[in-house]
Parts: sequence; structure tokens; C-alpha cells
Amino acid sequence: MNEYRYPLNDIIFTLNDIAGFERINQYRDEEVTEDLVEAVLTEAGKFSEQKIAPLNHSGDQEGSRVEQGNVVEAQGFKEAFQAYSDAGWPSISAAETYDGQGLPVALSTAVNEGVMSANLAFSLCPLLTQGAIEAIEAHGTTELKQKYLPNLISGQWTGTMNLTEPNAGSDLAAIACKAQAKDDHYLLKGQKIFITWGDHQMTENIIHLVLARLPDAPEGVKGISLFLVPKFLVNEDGTLAGKNDVTVVSVEKKLGIHASPTCVMSFGETTGAIGYLVGKENQGIMAMFTMMNNARQGVGLQGLAIAERAYQQALVYAEERVQGVDAQRTNKVTIVHHPDVLRMLMTMKSQIDAMRSLVLTAALEIDLAHCTEGEEQQQHQTYVNLYTPIVKGWVTEQAQEIASLAIQIHGGVGFIEETGVAQHARDARILPIYEGTNGIQAIDLIGRKLYADKGVSFTQWLTLFEVAIHNAEAADIPSVEKVFAALEKLKQSKDACLEQMSDDSYLGTGSAYALMMQTGYVIGACLQLKAATKALEASKEKRLTQEQYLSWAQSVEFYIQHILPRAEGYYQSITEGLSSVSALTSASFKR
Repeated sequence: MNEYRYPLNDIIFTLNDIAGFERINQYRDEEVTEDLVEAVLTEAGKFSEQKIAPLNHSGDQEGSRVEQGNVVEAQGFKEAFQAYSDAGWPSISAAETYDGQGLPVALSTAVNEGVMSANLAFSLCPLLTQGAIEAIEAHGTTELKQKYLPNLISGQWTGTMNLTEPNAGSDLAAIACKAQAKDDHYLLKGQKIFITWGDHQMTENIIHLVLARLPDAPEGVKGISLFLVPKFLVNEDGTLAGKNDVTVVSVEKKLGIHASPTCVMSFGETTGAIGYLVGKENQGIMAMFTMMNNARQGVGLQGLAIAERAYQQALVYAEERVQGVDAQRTNKVTIVHHPDVLRMLMTMKSQIDAMRSLVLTAALEIDLAHCTEGEEQQQHQTYVNLYTPIVKGWVTEQAQEIASLAIQIHGGVGFIEETGVAQHARDARILPIYEGTNGIQAIDLIGRKLYADKGVSFTQWLTLFEVAIHNAEAADIPSVEKVFAALEKLKQSKDACLEQMSDDSYLGTGSAYALMMQTGYVIGACLQLKAATKALEASKEKRLTQEQYLSWAQSVEFYIQHILPRAEGYYQSITEGLSSVSALTSASFKR
């Protein structure tokens, strides 16, 4: 079982040259220099490698359990989380108003890749906390912000999202959890399921954000409110009071992420769980989506992270495993010399390169949306909205393939738990499901992001990638014409989807998944062209070694030759395949 190594050089190059990190400095009072970026990421890499990664396999084997009404997490996690908080990593991009460091989201995204690669189960706790922070900051009262944000940001407390119920999964309109106003607070009663890190002993308090219904609230999603429900009540001076009426019923037995306790939570089994309204009554969906949008890009980052971890382990094994002979059939060789293994490894690497470029580019748009104003701010927020379903959906789909290829490269021993590579595939499998399934991401893309403004924003978004193609052409990067042709096909798919949605907006969603996947592959190709252009420039300036440059150039060419053609299949599905979907009924599956 190999050790994790934070890919510092690739991340710095992607952040600075491909995402264009320096763009953020024109809007900041204090510049974030390249030296600062390198220093932060170097330390983040060391921390992930040394403090968190060693707990990955042991945590998977041990899992979590409930003892006397409390969740007990895997050994070493509490100490690791304390070290994580003491080092200031939870606060890196949080608002300085509440004792955060105020650094860009794109930088914290690069930091978090290492945490997630090192230990996906561990990383879910700070990810959910960040979502809670953003919801409270955006929609909470001044009193709630001052009382809860500093301790959440410091890592002294953690946060959760409580959305799902036994009869309300993706359909939040079916939520039945109740809330009743009393004095200056509310009393909640109901049960929630699938609550990530719903309980643990790593911090002294846990702040739950819970969706519930008030009496006489409108039906459906228009009648849902959001409440802050602490595990331990908080006095006016910030000290902790007694335990709230919040109970852990059980932790789920899962396929993967065993060390992350997925809890069944019960609110208000006796007097009612005390909670405080976040936002306005019956407008909890708006506040909830603040959490969800953060989490969706975070899940896409998890897809990149687990893919990187699986790739690293596969590469080390391929370089060490002696099997078969060379082309001359004279000498035994390691399997990394065999063309089919090389093909699998570059299938992994080239997609990871494209995924990382997409994730960090999207993260930088979040920064730009936060620090600009007026029409410029609206433009960047539109780009964030378009990137989000691709980051969450397309990236996590690639993670499935990459984790599976890691097992394939290991051969039979990859199927054995002792090697640790199977854990990556098990852990990755949840990613297309939670925080909105990838089907929901696809419908969001085709409905709210494409059809809502008749394709105006989507069309404008694609012009960003045309620039990358033109720059690559000017730099004589190979295969530019193939990426240009693929982008033109994507525009045709966009027009076809608009027509289908106009004809029947329900049936039109049958093309949604294909559009999400085609968009991901094509944007990935455009960003790979940008990587090739920037790598050539960096090699001339001696910022990349010749070996590093060749690695990028070969990754780009392989992606265009082997990965981009997949987009054509989705194009065919969109332009020719909807009729076969429209013909389907439940009778189609009778045997």
C-alpha cells in the first residue's frame, strides 16, 4: 500500500497558469503572491501526507459506532482534526470578520484536494462545515453569525446539513420534519437520515442546519424553512449549556467512506429540539441551496481527489510489478512497459489533468463572483452556476472509471482489500449520488442553466473556451482542429436541447445527462489545449522542466485522441436518440 504524495507541481501550474489565479489580485487589498501560494500549498501537502493520509486505511477498516447514544469515530481522527484546526486550515478562505484568513476560495480548493485525497472520509467533516458556514453567513441574523461563525470557522465546532428524510430524498417537497415557534426560538420534531458526520467526539459542539415545516406552511418546497440546531445549547457569553434534544439513532453500514459516520438523527424525542431560524420563514430552500452549491463543487473536488489517489497507487504498482517480457521477448519487465498498461495510466492521468483544470477554474470564478460588483459580478456568478453541475456531475463520473482502472492495473490483488486500492473505488461510488444525484445535476444544467434563458448564458460561456482554442492554434499546438470541431458539435447539441425542451420540457430532460457529459468532455479538451499552450510557454521561461513539459504535452494529445471522441457519442444521443427515450414506458422492461 503506497503512501500519498501531494502533486504540488501540477496543482501550482494548474492554479497559476490554467485557472489564472493572478486575476483575483486586482480586486484584493492585499496581493496573494506566487510565493505565498507555493508556501501555503507546500505546507498543506505535508500536512495531508503526514497527518491525515496514514489514517485512511485504518479508518476504513475500523469505521464508526454508536456507544451510549454517542458516535465514536475511528482512532486517530480526533487528534488529526485537532491538528487540522490548530494549523488554521479550516479558516483559510473564511471571512476575516469572523476570524477567518480571507484567502481566495481557489487557494483553499487546492489545499482541500490534498485533504480529500489523503482521507476522503475525514474530509467530509470540514466540507459539510464549510457549507454550514456559508449558509449562516449569507442568511443568518447578525446575532447568529457572531455567536456561531467564529467557532465553526476555527474548527472548534463542526456543522452538518440535515435535509433527507425516510420519505423525502431528492424530493425535498415531501419533508415532514416539524417546527413550532416558542418565545425567541423554535422547537423541532422529526427524523433525518444520511447525515454525514451527524455526531462525533472530535469537537465540543456540532451545529446542525435542519430543514423543517412550520404550522400552516404552504405545501411543497415553498413551505420549507431552515433552522440552526446546536447539539449543545450556547449561552449568551458563548459557553456551552445543556445538551439539546438531539439524538443519534444509528450509523449506516455503507459500501464505502466507512470512517465517515452517516447518521440517522432524531430531533425532539422529548420536549423538542431548540432551533433558530436561518433566513426567512418558508424560504429555507434558498438558504439550503447556499449550502448545496458549495457542497456540489466540493463533491466534484472529491472526485478529482480520489482519482488522483487511485492513479498514484496504480502508477507505483505498475512501476514495481514485474510481469511478462519486453518487446524483444528477452527480458522480464515491470508492467509499466506494456502498451495496454500505459494506455490505462494515461487514460487516468489525462482525465485527472482536465478535471483539475476544470475544478480550479470553477473555484476561481467563485472568488471573482464574490469580489466584483454589478454586471461583472452577475457574469461571474452565471459562470459559477454553469460550472457547478459539470464539476459535480462530469468529474465524479470520471472518478468511477479512474478508480476502477486502478483496480484493473493491480490485477487480482486489486480485488483484495489488503492492497487498499479497492477502498478508492468503494469510496468514490457515493460521489455521483449525494448532494444531488448526477441526474439532478444534468437536469439542472439543461433546465435552470440552459433553457431558462434560452441558451444565452451557455452560448456566452462557450466563448471562454474559444479563446483557449485560438491561443493554442497560434502556438501551433497539435490537434486544435479536433477540439474546435468538438466545440461546434456542442453548440449543435445546445440548439437541439433547446428545441427539445421547447417542444416538451419533461421529455427534453431525457437528453440532460448526455449534454452534461458532452459538455464536460469538450470543456476538458479546451482546458487541456490551454494547458499545452501554457506548458510550452512555461518551458521556454524555464518554469517547467523539459520532462514536466513533455508530461503535459503527452497528456493533452492523449486526451484529444482517446478521451474527447467520447463526446461524439453523446452528441449522437442528443441529436438522434430522444425518440427512442420517448417511446419508453414501464412496459418496455417486461420480461
